[in-house]
Amino acid sequence: MLFGPPSEWPDQDLIGYSDEFDPGTALMAYRCGVFPMPLQNGIFHGEMGWWSPMERARLPLDEVRITRSLRKSAKRFTTTVDTAFLGVLDACADPSRPGAWIDERIKTAFTVLHHVGHVHSVETWDPSGRLVGGLYGLHLNGMFAGESMFHDPHHGRDASKVALLRLSVELRRVGVDLLDVQWLTPHLESMGAHAVPRMSYLQLLDEELGRQHNNAWSRPESSRMSGTELLSMVEDD
Repeated sequence: MLFGPPSEWPDQDLIGYSDEFDPGTALMAYRCGVFPMPLQNGIFHGEMGWWSPMERARLPLDEVRITRSLRKSAKRFTTTVDTAFLGVLDACADPSRPGAWIDERIKTAFTVLHHVGHVHSVETWDPSGRLVGGLYGLHLNGMFAGESMFHDPHHGRDASKVALLRLSVELRRVGVDLLDVQWLTPHLESMGAHAVPRMSYLQLLDEELGRQHNNAWSRPESSRMSGTELLSMVEDD
């Protein structure tokens, strides 16, 4: 096992670090319930950190919350899938964002994984055709690991939440039950996310990696969906 048995992992979110990093290692890490995030502080500045939170956040797809204000916002936007992956990645990696952590190594690795079909993006567009929100993450069998999301603070209020609604539609389409969102934040909690202990998450992950699934993600060229259509699909589910 790449990181050793989970029973021997330290009782903290950071379970290891390394000098080396590549797409293949990242993919194997997700299979182990571990994800990469660069270390930016202290004596290990620049090393790649490997994380498995003691309390892992997940968003059950049948518990996604749609508030009245989100329903109103969603009607203003259009969503797509995999049509502007690099635009979403760049926006998520914007160094001016508070807590920015995505470096060139992460961008390169996830771009490679996008090209081979493991990483997908969801985009949110305003009526002017401006990219105002989105997210990206990694799909393995019955698990999707949400990596990062963004919204334009001037033109895209709730745009990242709308992207998350579209993601829930896509994940049902491809047979994903486990939406891993890493750490619980107020933003995610407002959408219905909650935290589970590390070992419970790893058990869920093992079950989902063993499930049959399909790869029927919407094709980029035909993925455009209005907010009204999106709400109809989410609420029908």
